[in-house]
Amino acid sequence: MDIILVPGLWLDAASWNPIIPALESAGHRPHALTMPGVGASGAESAGIGLGDWVAATVAGIDAAEGPVVLVGHSGGGNVVWAAADARPDRVARVIFVDTAPPADGFGISEFEIVDGVVPFPGWDFFDDGDVSDLTAEIRRRTETLVSSVPARVPTDPVSLRDERRYAIPVTMLMGGMSEQEFEEEVAGWGSAEDEYRSIKDAEIITIGSGHWPQFSVPDRLAELIVDAIR
Repeated sequence: MDIILVPGLWLDAASWNPIIPALESAGHRPHALTMPGVGASGAESAGIGLGDWVAATVAGIDAAEGPVVLVGHSGGGNVVWAAADARPDRVARVIFVDTAPPADGFGISEFEIVDGVVPFPGWDFFDDGDVSDLTAEIRRRTETLVSSVPARVPTDPVSLRDERRYAIPVTMLMGGMSEQEFEEEVAGWGSAEDEYRSIKDAEIITIGSGHWPQFSVPDRLAELIVDAIR
C-alpha cells in the first residue's frame, strides 16, 4: 500500500524517518512529504497557504498507481482530510496522529508571526502532556528538524466539499487521550463534532505518548499504522 505521510507544522519529510523502515518491512511504500514553503523566508512564502499544502498532497495521491493511505500528524490532519475530500475515490483510509478531522472552515491554530513566517515556538510553548515523553536528547535531535512555516498556513480555513469523504475509514491515533476522553471532549466542538459523527467508520486508539510519537515511540506508532491498514 502507498502511504503518504504529511508532517505537522514546522516539520518536513525527515520527521517521518524513524518509522519508515518499519513501514517498509511490513511491505508498504511510504512517501514522506515536505510541504511547500517550509523553511522559506517571509518574502518567498507570502503567497503559500493551506491550499498549496493540500495540492501537494493531492499530487502525491495522483502519482500513486492505486489506492493510498493518508497519514497526517497534528496540523497535517487538516491537510490530509482536505486531500481525502478532493480524492475520496482514491483514499483507502485516513490516519490522524494526535489530531482529529476538522470541519469545513476550520484552521489549524494561531501562532505568532515573525518576519512574515511562523517560527517553531520552542518546546516550552506546549503543554506538559504534549512534551513529557521527549527527553533532552530527543529535543536536541529534533530541534534540528524544525523550520518556519508560511504565515497563512496555520490560520487558513480548510475547504471541504465532497460528502463522500465520510465513507473513508478513519483511524485516530491519539497520544494520551482515550476513546472515552475523546468522546467527552468532542461533545463541545460544535461543527467539528458534527464532522466526526458523520464519518461512517472511525476508530480511536491511544498511543500512550505525547504529541510527537514519531520521535518518542516510533516503533509503537509504526505498529499502529500497520495494524490500521490491515
